[in-house]
Amino acid sequence: MLRGASAEAKATLDSRARSARSLAENATLGEQLLAVARLLRAEPALRRVATDASVEGDAKAGLIGNVLGGGKVGDATLDVVQEAVRQRWTSSRDLPDVLELLGIEAVVRSAGAQGSKISDELFQVSQLIDANPDLRSALSDPARSRESKSELLSGLLYGKVQEPTMRLVTQALEGVGSVTGALESYQHIAAAVQDELIARVHTARPLGATELSRLTAALGRAYATTVHLHVVEDPALIGGLRVEIGDDVIDGSVTTKLDNARRRIAG
Repeated sequence: MLRGASAEAKATLDSRARSARSLAENATLGEQLLAVARLLRAEPALRRVATDASVEGDAKAGLIGNVLGGGKVGDATLDVVQEAVRQRWTSSRDLPDVLELLGIEAVVRSAGAQGSKISDELFQVSQLIDANPDLRSALSDPARSRESKSELLSGLLYGKVQEPTMRLVTQALEGVGSVTGALESYQHIAAAVQDELIARVHTARPLGATELSRLTAALGRAYATTVHLHVVEDPALIGGLRVEIGDDVIDGSVTTKLDNARRRIAG
């Protein structure tokens, strides 16, 4: 969660990153912002200078122009990054984090009208990984290179997801945490770009098409927006549903009802 100056910097950069562009231009912007975020994480000295509040903003913009100039990135990317280093940051690590976030958002926008499918495709990929222990082990193997992991996922997902989704799946390999953890974060970012919400639905049994349709409609009315259901089967619930949407949890599972009953009896 961004705080203070970093939150203000992100708000300032949003308008520059979201300027009207073609799908191809958004794809390029997203790819290059993600690359710059990687560079800043890999070069702590450059990151510290780029976020040093004692250095004048235009001087930092000039420095980053020298580093990224000469055609290394496009004009749109350089404009966003130079504006970013002119801002004040609560933590030096917030700069690459925000550039990564802006890059992910640009990748989602590069899908155009198909952007609303990205969060669902990312969820399907995370479910595939969770259901396959061998794949999970391969992706978490520190001896395996990022390129090898990327090739593995590309082979499994070829023709099954959009190119922007595949780009985000590859990006998920960059983090220090789990791939599925990164994918879950990206699902919410992708939905937010489309002004949509994700509801993670835990159920003890598979839900039928009618049940899914009714639940989607009910949540859409309650939150006044399009809601995507990401359904996770969890036999431990015994029955009923637990729905997580935003910061809200709607728990109607049998397990929770039994736990509540036990507490009332014990109390």
